Amino acid sequence: MGRRVVITGLGAVTPCGADASSTWSAMVEARSGVTLVSRFDTTGFPVRIAAEVKGFDGEGMLGRKLAKRLDLFAQYAMVATNEACRHAGLSRRPEGDPRLGVYVGTGIGGLQEIVLGARMFDAEGYRGLSPFFIPRALTNLAGGHIAIEYGAQGPSLCVTTACATGNHSIGEAWRAIRYGDADVVVAGGAEAAITPVGIAGFMVMKALSKRNDDPATACRPFDNERDGFVMGEGAGIVILEELEHARARGVEILAELVGYSLTNDAHHDTAPAPGGAGAVRCMRLALASAGLDPAEVDYVNAHGTSTPQNDASETQAIKTVFGEHARKLMISSTKGVTGHLLGAAGGVEAVAAVRSLYTGIVPPTANLTNPDPQCDLDYVPGVARKANPRIVLSNAFGFGGTNASLVFRRWED
Repeated sequence: MGRRVVITGLGAVTPCGADASSTWSAMVEARSGVTLVSRFDTTGFPVRIAAEVKGFDGEGMLGRKLAKRLDLFAQYAMVATNEACRHAGLSRRPEGDPRLGVYVGTGIGGLQEIVLGARMFDAEGYRGLSPFFIPRALTNLAGGHIAIEYGAQGPSLCVTTACATGNHSIGEAWRAIRYGDADVVVAGGAEAAITPVGIAGFMVMKALSKRNDDPATACRPFDNERDGFVMGEGAGIVILEELEHARARGVEILAELVGYSLTNDAHHDTAPAPGGAGAVRCMRLALASAGLDPAEVDYVNAHGTSTPQNDASETQAIKTVFGEHARKLMISSTKGVTGHLLGAAGGVEAVAAVRSLYTGIVPPTANLTNPDPQCDLDYVPGVARKANPRIVLSNAFGFGGTNASLVFRRWED
């Protein structure tokens, strides 16, 4: 069976707030963080909305010296990690800790720094580049700085699997603890791709919502009027810990991570496989790894991106995996509130899944007012539900056909 792995800390930076509590409150209240883009001029852009992190002060939260060395995605990761570590009662080990690991990934990484560096190079040649250009651009430097800050000398991994990054990071950290490679792992994802080229790149793929006249309702998972996802940014971090290690520290246990799986559609670079075949395999394998029957699941925290293909495909996959029990499941997507945080989505949604278990509240799917006939399950539309779920399955799927499912269980000592 392997060693048991529990969650002892949560941290988040999202369009709904710079901590996990304010993010959770917005999710429960179905209060959207999507607004018109304020960071740059979108004149001429068919898409002028995004879910930006508001009022973030990296220098104030991290200090000027450290913030200067970090791209925005890594600043988000560090702030979310600091919150999660405070929650878990973890502090820096000056002597280093070889049993503490860091598995923090990103889908795109330092996009702002790459664009800025390219402009400076074109204008001034190599002399225009900052000595921090490469460190700020590298995807693994968020985790690297977290390791430096906390003396984490154990296993370190930067996963980059598009929108499944956060789930894969947490799942692989779970494996590291189960197999005895670490006792504690900081895990999750971070992203900061709301830049002109980031928006434009997804825009020309026709992946983004154009509901510019009403940003708060633009992201509407499973709704018949959905027209694409809304780009978000931020970070979601969880502290994973071996059960007896957590007990010895006397820390509060929030939930248990009991299952994980990853698969690939091997079908298309952006479109899901017919019938959600890869997602079906992934959910089934995750439940098998947890030793659970599908009928034991109470709530599915769906990937639910608000794109026509994803939502219908995920619905079909859930029906295939759960059979008649699919009609009894509660399913919701928190992206109606946060937008789609790309590589950070799985980390933030893991925070939501764990919060759901220890508060007994299932967050709603915001903006679901006119359900798609193909999406005919219980998506907890509009209003949160007091339901005391015991088992939560959280899905994340990404470009390249990559899939990841996590299974959380309510802590019952």
